[in-house]
Amino acid sequence: MSEPAPTLQTIVLGGGCFWCLEAAYQMVEGVAHVTSGYAGGATKNPGYQEVGMGSTGHAEVVKVEFDPKIISLADILEIFWTLHDPTTQDRQGNDVGSQYRSIILYNSEDQRRAAEASKDEIVPLWNKPIVTQILPLTKFYEAEDYHQNYYRNNPDQAYCQVIINPKLAKLRQKFASRLKRKDTA
Repeated sequence: MSEPAPTLQTIVLGGGCFWCLEAAYQMVEGVAHVTSGYAGGATKNPGYQEVGMGSTGHAEVVKVEFDPKIISLADILEIFWTLHDPTTQDRQGNDVGSQYRSIILYNSEDQRRAAEASKDEIVPLWNKPIVTQILPLTKFYEAEDYHQNYYRNNPDQAYCQVIINPKLAKLRQKFASRLKRKDTA
């Protein structure tokens, strides 16, 4: 008899450019799928150019589908807080605009409580206020195909080398025990 399929949970996270979060969560054991997209705004069916202009209200986000039997939501959120600066309003490094804001979009009251609790835990670690929005997910729009698996498809691109690689090194250092075997080296 075969094992039953895992029951996956989904949460949507934004912490700057979606390529960074996508690359990191793809390395995490228990994460089944990561999809880059847009959420948190009002414009229906937004595209990259529109979102990049900052007029849609959407943030660049990733939809993280994970198996809670392998990795907890608390661990997913701990990784999120580690990978970006949650104290910068509408900015991550050189990426500036509301589309790069820090945001957690939850699917249930349990996820909201977990997000708020994780935020409370990290407040003492920062010397500035946390500006991360914690809101219910209303709609997720998948980004264009060329944004999916961006780091895997373009590891030698300058943005990947200069911006994403240091985040992945930090992930490997701090969370090595939670990564898929091939990604721990």
